[in-house]
Parts: sequence; C-alpha cells; structure tokens
Amino acid sequence: MTKMTWRAGGCHCGAVRFEASLPDRIDAQSCNCSMCAKVGFVHVILAQSRFRQTSGAESLTHYTFGTHTAEHLFCAVCGVKSFYRPRSNPDGWSVNARCLDDADSLDLNLTAFDGLNWERHGHDLAHLSKEAP
Repeated sequence: MTKMTWRAGGCHCGAVRFEASLPDRIDAQSCNCSMCAKVGFVHVILAQSRFRQTSGAESLTHYTFGTHTAEHLFCAVCGVKSFYRPRSNPDGWSVNARCLDDADSLDLNLTAFDGLNWERHGHDLAHLSKEAP
C-alpha cells in the first residue's frame, strides 16, 4: 500500500484552508478546458476520504456552468479556487496543486488532459477518486 501524508493548503488570503492525503509522488493533470486554462488549475483528484476542509467554509462561494455537475468553489475574499467538486469525479475532490503549502517541493507527475474535448475524455479520470484497495 502507498504511504500517504496529509498536506495542508489554502487560498491566497488564508481564509480557506484544507488538507489532502497524498503520496510522495503525486499524479496531477493540466487541463485545457475553458475554466482551467484561464485560472491555471493543476488537478490532483482524490477520494472523498483523502480530503478535509479545515477552515473557511463560510468564505466559499460557488459557480456552476454547462451541466451544473461540477461545483467550482472560490474564496469570496481573494477569489482563489483551491479545490472543487469535479464533474469527472463527483464522488471526490480536485485540489489545485498550486494551492498546497509546499507546492514547489512536490514531486508531481503532470500529464495533459484534453478538457476541451471533455465528452470524449472525461471518463479517463473517473478512477482517480476511487478508494485504493
């Protein structure tokens, strides 16, 4: 079984904080969809049990579009999207690797994801939020 470590992160102003249980080498996706390309979100998709918001629930605002399945959550103070509930993984979370406190020291395995053609490729991410056996 892969060793996991709880890593902290948050938005720019610090109003929203979270923790994610992550392995030493982290699989992440860079997406070119209309939302991610504009905000530079680097996805680390994980199971519900590997995510916890530690503060700032009252500072979150949300935005949905298209199918309204994904819930994009933003800090109402600084506007940063540290994490959200993705359409591809509504049973889990996507954390922005750039919002982790130790982002510069992470060992990221970054792969491109073609979100511009989401209908053809969205299913490729579904396994990422499943609990490890």
